[in-house]
Amino acid sequence: MLRVLTLATLFPDSGRLDFGRFVLRQTQALAAREGVEVAVVAPIGLPAWPLSRHRHYAARTRLPEREAFEGLRVSRPRFRVWPRIGEAGAARAMAASVLPLARSLAPHVIDAEFFWPDGVAAMHVARALGIPFSVKARGSDIAYWGRRPQVRRQMLEAAEAAGGLLAVSAALIRDMAALGMAEERIAVHHTGIDLDRFRPGDRAAAKARLGVTGPLLASVGALVPVKGQALAIAALAHLPEATLILAGDGPERAQLEAEARRLGVAARVRFAGAVAHADLPPLLQAADAMVLPSEREGLANAWVEALACGTPLVIPDVGGAREVLDRPAAGRIAAREPAAIAAAVRDILGQPPAPEEVRAAAARFSWEANGAALHAHLAALVRDTR
Repeated sequence: MLRVLTLATLFPDSGRLDFGRFVLRQTQALAAREGVEVAVVAPIGLPAWPLSRHRHYAARTRLPEREAFEGLRVSRPRFRVWPRIGEAGAARAMAASVLPLARSLAPHVIDAEFFWPDGVAAMHVARALGIPFSVKARGSDIAYWGRRPQVRRQMLEAAEAAGGLLAVSAALIRDMAALGMAEERIAVHHTGIDLDRFRPGDRAAAKARLGVTGPLLASVGALVPVKGQALAIAALAHLPEATLILAGDGPERAQLEAEARRLGVAARVRFAGAVAHADLPPLLQAADAMVLPSEREGLANAWVEALACGTPLVIPDVGGAREVLDRPAAGRIAAREPAAIAAAVRDILGQPPAPEEVRAAAARFSWEANGAALHAHLAALVRDTR
């Protein structure tokens, strides 16, 4: 029996069912493997009272410290955070809250799901227990936290101490190497998706159910500047017959609505708000293309889910974009500029690929393959340590 402690601050809870859902699915795939026992530790960082009463934190204070969550044993120990002023100490505080629980679970290996603070906290806990640990990089943990000197030093220490490192794409491995991590110690571990749920449908019928005529573009992601939805809206000025549906919510919504009005395309932009993950397939099946002009990504699940629904992508050359767009049917790489995005969309609309040809690009991204690869990786670390 391989006992794994999955350490993940990016993990769903009853109030945020789609938050880090890809980590949940990866962990479920690992737990489904024969001879594997998984315990999830999803620490919750909370500031001191009265800041903990702020709406950003309040719901988390009410979460149970231990529960069965979608078939997994999940523990949620609390640790103290100091917003804005104490970020460099977050990993040690998190490790201190996790260590007593980890001792009782007696894992053979720790699987950290994000580099900061998860990976650094995993290092401290693993040292105390004398066991190996692995860290998975997902994109923003490297691009964002790697720019902060105090945090970067701790991340590099964890990278050197880890038994193994994973990255969601080969492009991210290059970014990790540029930060100072040993490239030869990092393996690609692609995401998985539910290929049974995300599959092509009748596009015309799906459009009709949405009340859309003409070309339809979908954009799936939180409404935050890094996702670049403003560029997708601006591209509509060059696509006079197209409709854009934005699936996601966030602090940029009001500004994006104002931008659509300013450009005169508001009647062709729909804000769907936060769409439950289970409700995404009908939207993606209806779309002629999925447009996501992100400033940075690792390898976005939304990319692969669109492909699985037979919907080609228009995305910039970021992260693992070229690994996903490995054939013309899968879509186009476009510069993060409205006219270039519109040109790529017109190219797809002019010669739309068959949905099954698009879906073929997603066939390798299954949760079964993801779980098998992670099992082999973690088991090897334990064998090497012994």
